[in-house]
Amino acid sequence: MTGGAGFIGSHVVRLLVNKYPDYRIINLDKLTYAGNLENLRDIEDRPNYRFVKMDICDFDGVLKLMQEEGVDGIIHLAAESHVDRSIKDPFTFAQTNVLGTLSLLQAAKAVWQPLGWEGKRFYHISTDEVYGALEMTHPEGIEPPFTTKASSGEHHLAYGEKFFTEEMKYQPHSPYSAAKASSDHFVRAFHDTYGLPTVITNCSNNYGPYQFPEKLIPLFINNIRHRKPLPVYGKGENVRDWLFVEDHARAIDLIFHEGKDGETYNIGGFNEWKNIDVIKVLIRITDRLLGRPEGSDDDLITFVTDRAGHDLRYAIDSRKLQRELGWEPSLQFEEGIERTVKWYLDNEAWMDRVTSGDYQKYYEEMYKGR
Repeated sequence: MTGGAGFIGSHVVRLLVNKYPDYRIINLDKLTYAGNLENLRDIEDRPNYRFVKMDICDFDGVLKLMQEEGVDGIIHLAAESHVDRSIKDPFTFAQTNVLGTLSLLQAAKAVWQPLGWEGKRFYHISTDEVYGALEMTHPEGIEPPFTTKASSGEHHLAYGEKFFTEEMKYQPHSPYSAAKASSDHFVRAFHDTYGLPTVITNCSNNYGPYQFPEKLIPLFINNIRHRKPLPVYGKGENVRDWLFVEDHARAIDLIFHEGKDGETYNIGGFNEWKNIDVIKVLIRITDRLLGRPEGSDDDLITFVTDRAGHDLRYAIDSRKLQRELGWEPSLQFEEGIERTVKWYLDNEAWMDRVTSGDYQKYYEEMYKGR
């Protein structure tokens, strides 16, 4: 498991360690600013878990680890993922997301090919941002948002008639999404050229506990808590499809074990929300849980100049995953966001250590010289 100390990765590691005691789960993470082993305190002493501090770009180190441990599966989540950072420093994103993925692919091929591909799997986790952006369209003159049906027959809020499907052309608009798109292509190339057993998933925006507070939801919860400004790009009209992180972890587990080699699966929450509406919900829930009068923090909303290349709308079509493997999200956004806000307010010490940077000092000292 690469990137297992990060937000999504820590949830996947915890799920696998608890669910499969006969597996040996190796968490390989560089521990950049977004990696925090405190996220995994509850399972760090389990006999079927091992942490290794390593950069995925270290081909020799990855190769040696795979040989020593007899690794037969890779779930690859390690990535630079913040769009604003990618605009400022695209080289780092290309290095980690593209060359790091290539390092893992080469190591997997070197170790697995002589043994035969049976029982092996390289699972690459990508993003919906590789598809570009969708328009806000509406049927028969109905203004969005409107409801649409998922394969289960349930109705879901939508801001357009089109959704990202697995067959769509890639149109990345930021250095981050361009780097992820390139890594996706390398994974497919290794499957087509060498026969490496691979699966790829493209997911929508995740939210939930343990997310690094540069991302919208934990950042704004923390800012509301401290009555700091809530900077909103443009007018907050950009739409995102939100997926609770534990639902994503369940999907990863399912696809790793039952997905078809060479296939791509989209994972989304069927929960489209405008950014400004997400922020208003965050204010309402956070104020209520803090015992403040409803709407007392509305004045914190501050509109700022829009981000360069800011895609208008993302929306994932997850019906292939539902149809072929039976996965569906378990939570709608209103329930998931209530649980999320409560977790951050109940874990203020975690948030304070992360925002101050204190969480890094302990682990830097622990792994110094290793």
